[in-house]
Amino acid sequence: MGGHSHWAGIKHKKALTDAKKGKVYTKIIKEITIAARLGGGKPEDNPRLRKAMDDAKDNNMPLDNVKRAIARGTGQEPGVVYEELTYEGYGPAGTAVIVNCTTDSKNRTASEIRKLFDSHGGKMGGSGCVSYMFKQKGQIIVSKETMGEDELMNIALEAGAEDFKSDEGSSVYEIITAPEDFETVKKALEDHKVEMEQAEITMIADNKVEIGEDKAEQVLNFMEALDDHDDVQTAYSNYNIPEEILEKLDR
Repeated sequence: MGGHSHWAGIKHKKALTDAKKGKVYTKIIKEITIAARLGGGKPEDNPRLRKAMDDAKDNNMPLDNVKRAIARGTGQEPGVVYEELTYEGYGPAGTAVIVNCTTDSKNRTASEIRKLFDSHGGKMGGSGCVSYMFKQKGQIIVSKETMGEDELMNIALEAGAEDFKSDEGSSVYEIITAPEDFETVKKALEDHKVEMEQAEITMIADNKVEIGEDKAEQVLNFMEALDDHDDVQTAYSNYNIPEEILEKLDR
């Protein structure tokens, strides 16, 4: 997803998650637990944990929930042991899809994700079947109302950003970084009091599949079904749906 239609997708996803706060809490708790297990319980030394805790704060999760999840991750409290898994395949209209899951039952999750692919006109494939089409990048979204283009671009590029996008007709700027430069660029924006709509390490497709009105709803329904699954932490695809089609679908 890229440009304006990507931001529309983000806004739609936020509306969905706000309506399903219980599911969001479950996913954030899993992410905090895994992050603490892999990188320790101190957010200042663990960027992944820091991001998960920011997500918890943004969703008004009680601090006690966060503390318990960290304690379970570091082994200070007993709890479910989660495993991270990645599935790949093709969604509707030949779109490439990567699904990152956190689960306590690999067999159950694999079966359920495969069923979601099948029931939405897609097909789950083997490891590596589509991941070569994506690159891991830092992505920061800033509203165009926040700051002028030249000033923001200078801040971002001087801090080490790889790319700065200002698509015509889009309401946002998109800043792309290498994963290792993401925190530096984000901090530079924070130091300049730049309010970010979204800031995360994500997977960006090398090439997009353009989706017409005939397939748009099928593609979006599939991505929403993945997002709605309790074990799915993130799902990435290389579709691009024009803004005018999203508006027709009220997305």
